Amino acid sequence: MTNGDAPANNPAEPDVISQRRKWMVLAVVSTSLLLCGIDLTVLHAAVPSMALDLHPSGVQLLWIVDIYSLTLASLLVTCGTLGDRIGRKRMVLSGFAVFGLASAAAALSNTTPQLIATRVALGIGAAMIMASTVAIIRVVFTDARERATAIGIWTSAHSVGATLGPLLGGLITERWGWGAVFLVNVPIVLVILVVGARVVPESRNPAPRHWDMASVAMSITGLAGVVYALKQAGEHVGVDPLILAAAFGGALLLYLFVRRQRRLAEPLLDFSLFSDRRFSTATVCVIGCFGSYVALLFFLTQWFQQVGGFSPVRAGLALMPMAAANAVGATTAPWASARWGNRWALTGSLALFAAAAAALALTGDTGHYGELIPPLIAAGLGAGVVMTLGADSIMAAAQPERSGEAAAIQETSFELGAGLGVAILGTALTATYRTGLPDVAGLSAQQQSTAQESFASAEEVLKQLPSATAIRLTAAARHAYDQGFTTVAGAAAAVLVATAVLAAAMLRPRTARCEEEPAEAKATP
Repeated sequence: MTNGDAPANNPAEPDVISQRRKWMVLAVVSTSLLLCGIDLTVLHAAVPSMALDLHPSGVQLLWIVDIYSLTLASLLVTCGTLGDRIGRKRMVLSGFAVFGLASAAAALSNTTPQLIATRVALGIGAAMIMASTVAIIRVVFTDARERATAIGIWTSAHSVGATLGPLLGGLITERWGWGAVFLVNVPIVLVILVVGARVVPESRNPAPRHWDMASVAMSITGLAGVVYALKQAGEHVGVDPLILAAAFGGALLLYLFVRRQRRLAEPLLDFSLFSDRRFSTATVCVIGCFGSYVALLFFLTQWFQQVGGFSPVRAGLALMPMAAANAVGATTAPWASARWGNRWALTGSLALFAAAAAALALTGDTGHYGELIPPLIAAGLGAGVVMTLGADSIMAAAQPERSGEAAAIQETSFELGAGLGVAILGTALTATYRTGLPDVAGLSAQQQSTAQESFASAEEVLKQLPSATAIRLTAAARHAYDQGFTTVAGAAAAVLVATAVLAAAMLRPRTARCEEEPAEAKATP
């Protein structure tokens, strides 16, 4: 149990919780994380169908996809602090209520702004759920070995959910429509609410940290400004004063946020942890790797459907080699670390992922799926090792009494990586598509402008065209989107190469003496 954690009513309660109830609690919190992970990627296979119904622009489409993870990342630490104050069980169950209601509202959305708003609500609910689950595990599992096993299961649930999301989304979309990818959350949430209310013990921190509203506002507004500027940059060719103002204002607020945290006695996010180069490097590795992985999952799903003509289910199935390899990488990561050490296991896995992304950029062809299987497997394997060892390195670099803060940063880095990965690489794809779509003979100026907004917009224009013109526009749009995907894969490869170089340079042992100290400390009675 971390310092300051205590049950709400009886200090002895966690010690007398039955074994059966402990694992039921773990089942509840792990299912919650599985659900949050699924919602991160379940919309990927449904995007083409959804886009035909709601007609979002390219930027709006990116907002629909990653506003969930960005909202989740920006609120995790805040919700964790609130959970310490009001009770973690209350926070988690309230989060499930918000998540369930938002899921129903998302399924019934019939405009793009409505869907974006409900995705924000989903992110709020998921943040309320995820922020307190690790603290609940630490309260319930008082035995160190049991707790390590429980945290391992809990951690893997999110990655498993994110990996399964595209396949589940494809299966559900093809059978019941895109809205059903959200509606299936509702019965699961109802079951968890009933079971969780019975088995999860209430706990809170008797001396919670101060909840600083100014810090919350700075972090959320600053991140929103930077991401808004990134997304809008893909829509505009040239310099736009509004985009520059949003980027500058957002960056300034984030700078002020960091500065404020360093001065507060009880910061919302303790940046002193980043003074340890192993901690900061591992965090960057997680952000870069998970961001690239989630972005590739999303854009591969679109690429298969929009360029290759795959059905939603077939697109989800096409990603299964990558998903299976990711699971293998996660489970074999400890062996790789024991064999080569964290430094070279992380560096080699990042390099493997980078090589796979480069192969997809240089030789990827939806018409020859068999040739895509090796790079998909390599990408999944490398990402699985990095995500597991990166998360472990973050926790190992922090002192035991600061493990709760390290866990919050670990969770935030995964979600922030997912949101920024889709935002940044999506902007690159949108810009490449817009500039790469040539003028098509037979289109009016308005039709040409509409077709340049996104692939889905081009499909809408097709309905107004004679067959010969429609064939030319289809070929041009597919080629432009294919170029956009090449840009995405190439950019991901570059990010991963840079991250691999960083890991090799910054994760080196400090001195032989420093490396021997932990072993000597363990041997000391």
